[in-house]
Amino acid sequence: MVITLYTPLSIPSPVAVNRSDSPPAPQDFIWISSFMMSMPETLETEEDLLTFLHIKFYHPQQTSKGLYNLLPLGTRSRHSADDPLRLGRDTQACTYSLADPRVSRKQLAINAYRNPHSADLLFSIQNLSQRGRLSVNSSSLNYLERMDLPDKALIRFGEYEMLITREAGEAKASFEVDLEVLPVPPSRETCTIVPGKAPVMDLMNQSTGGLREVSPQETDETLICYS
Repeated sequence: MVITLYTPLSIPSPVAVNRSDSPPAPQDFIWISSFMMSMPETLETEEDLLTFLHIKFYHPQQTSKGLYNLLPLGTRSRHSADDPLRLGRDTQACTYSLADPRVSRKQLAINAYRNPHSADLLFSIQNLSQRGRLSVNSSSLNYLERMDLPDKALIRFGEYEMLITREAGEAKASFEVDLEVLPVPPSRETCTIVPGKAPVMDLMNQSTGGLREVSPQETDETLICYS
């Protein structure tokens, strides 16, 4: 008896047809053209139209002490709009740090925000120091209080003065910051005085005679002792 064995017939899987030699369909040209035209425009908008914060510092002893050694002076830094900018002496908790033991660990925060009635990226400022008030132009903020940051604002705490100006942009997700040092106090230009008080710089520069200051030397917490 003869037994015949049959091998199962294997059916080849479909093979992709190489259409590299085939001319592209008209719709392919339309899609590629629109994609190539839209990409450079989007990148240029995000790169060139960022909102810009100029932050300028002044301290009466800035020439003799390395107060700004930890700051990236003279360079533009790009920041995500959903992360607050914190300033203080803590290098781990703050975006920018001052090398000054009299500054609070977290002194202040600048937060970006948007509202439905404006296309601009706006900012608010908050006092994070429990040891003293923060002055913004003619207003004063206590601990955790915040307010909208004007397009040009004089910020003061302790002996520090900061002049912050905003240049509007169209980007929504990020903004840029640059830091520099002023040779003279910006309060001379703005002539801003906190209601009910003399300017911070005038108070600090007065001759103390038989008085001495005890740290911490922040606004509203400088202790005056007789020697």
